[in-house]
Amino acid sequence: VTDHRIGFTLHQLEAVMDGKLQPLIEALTTHYQAEKLKQEAAGVV
Repeated sequence: VTDHRIGFTLHQLEAVMDGKLQPLIEALTTHYQAEKLKQEAAGVV
């Protein structure tokens, strides 16, 4: 499973299909938080 927006690939398709999404959710959360910090540092909120 790959999310090209954040450059994240997870080689556990069966686990994802079973609903085990925590690694993907953590990657998305980390990316979102990093982008928000960049925007705040640049003064764009």
